[in-house]
Amino acid sequence: MQDAFAYCAELVRAADRDRYLASLFAPAERRGSLHALYAFDSEVARVHEVARQPLAGEIRLRWWSEVVAGERSGEAAGNPIARALLATIDRHRLDAAKLVELIEARQFDLYDEPMAGLSELETYVRRTSSPIFSLGAKILADTEAEAAAAPAGIAYGIVGLLSAFPRHAARRQLTIPRELLERHDVQSVDLFANRSSPGLVAAVADLGSVARRHLAAAREHLVALPAAALPAFLPLALMGPSLDRLARSSPFAPSEIPAWRRQWLIWRAARNPARIAG
Repeated sequence: MQDAFAYCAELVRAADRDRYLASLFAPAERRGSLHALYAFDSEVARVHEVARQPLAGEIRLRWWSEVVAGERSGEAAGNPIARALLATIDRHRLDAAKLVELIEARQFDLYDEPMAGLSELETYVRRTSSPIFSLGAKILADTEAEAAAAPAGIAYGIVGLLSAFPRHAARRQLTIPRELLERHDVQSVDLFANRSSPGLVAAVADLGSVARRHLAAAREHLVALPAAALPAFLPLALMGPSLDRLARSSPFAPSEIPAWRRQWLIWRAARNPARIAG
């Protein structure tokens, strides 16, 4: 079993560096469980990249749903991420239904349907990102911290989508809600041709404002959490600075925080929890 947790740690260090660094501020005996959760999240999030066809992606996501539900124990034993995740669910009494909901929401990634409205987008990022915060808090402090996790996940998910906008547009998938694009008279043909416009910049700014609003809501609830749960929320320290950089750059060339500064921001937030979402 230790090999499975070690595998997850290496995967998270390579695929989700921010959460890996944040996990180093958690007690050593709980890091393995965090790595299992984060490795699962990374694996499910990249299904659309490794599946050649939507049907293949659906099959893979269905497999993960059945693993989480305990229906493929034999196959799960041969997959280090699944093996570590199931052990983590059992050890910390995690709500597996939240993970199933996350997997189901990821089906959107497999198709080219545009995100229709802002409420639809908020639902999508809440379902795909918020459970990772709440279950991380459960692992660390036996509290799911739902009031903080819901807005934290929405802010975190929106920043992720804005940062990945060029990749999504390249595969002709619109994750900026059609509602915002129409409000600012942005044509999809321009997006697929990598042509920016004042309207697109305005739509991105609107979405950034939504993320900031949810980040502020998360900040209000974080103060009520036990200190032990806070490492699960440390990646939020990157959201404000990321939004600042996105506001100053082209949607097709989003500016990223350098690796050294990301590490410093997480370290600073770990030393001063008031900076986690501030």
